[in-house]
Amino acid sequence: MYQKDHYNRFHQFLNEANGEFHILEHHVPLETQMEYYKISNRLRNIMIPLKSALSADEADYLQFVSDLQNPETSKEEKKRILSILAVSKQIKAYRILEKYQQHPDKELTDWAYMALMESRMALESDLSDERMIYISTGLGGKGNRLRFYILLLSTTGNPFLDYQRQVIEREFAYAMSNEDGEIEQLTIRDNYVEILLLVPIHADIKRILTDIVHECNQFGDFISDIVTLTNVKKLSEKEIAKILKIQGSRFKIQLSR
Repeated sequence: MYQKDHYNRFHQFLNEANGEFHILEHHVPLETQMEYYKISNRLRNIMIPLKSALSADEADYLQFVSDLQNPETSKEEKKRILSILAVSKQIKAYRILEKYQQHPDKELTDWAYMALMESRMALESDLSDERMIYISTGLGGKGNRLRFYILLLSTTGNPFLDYQRQVIEREFAYAMSNEDGEIEQLTIRDNYVEILLLVPIHADIKRILTDIVHECNQFGDFISDIVTLTNVKKLSEKEIAKILKIQGSRFKIQLSR
């Protein structure tokens, strides 16, 4: 299951976009990202609350800092302040965000990180006069690599044999060495495999994964064609159990034919 339309559009965008890519490295839930961008875009469009940041003097900045440090300031107000500072394109604002992000309110850790990254991208874009493209996914990335979660299933639902486990480990290691990728996690359970990969931003992860599964199945066709590939989140045990149930139903249908 590749969610083909979404993947194809994303890959096409990466190949056609002109500019310098920057990847959100931390794992920030998509819900938080969507809420952040909604507020950020609204502030950027209406501009009204930005005047205090764009023309702020030292006293104004001290008030921003005071409000962020004050435990009595509401969570929503702190979000608003962080977002205002992020879109202001002011170095002073960036310094405030940088300092706050080192010791943020626990519930605002992700928000503070998003604000700091947006401020950094805006400043770098202005200073370099080059278009900065900011890529954020649920799983994040590292350097110029995106992080992907992969779930592979045993074809029959039976536990993998020892040689099959060795083939999986060997083929992924070989492919990643050739693709300038990195295996962050490869966990082989009884009848499924969970993998976290880092691959270069322009790499065709779908093609890479298809090739790996094909090579593994040269040794006995033991990996199912039900493949989960996502850069949104790691699947929970409940979600994996649901997919395993679907796979089990498919296998029973095949046996009955």
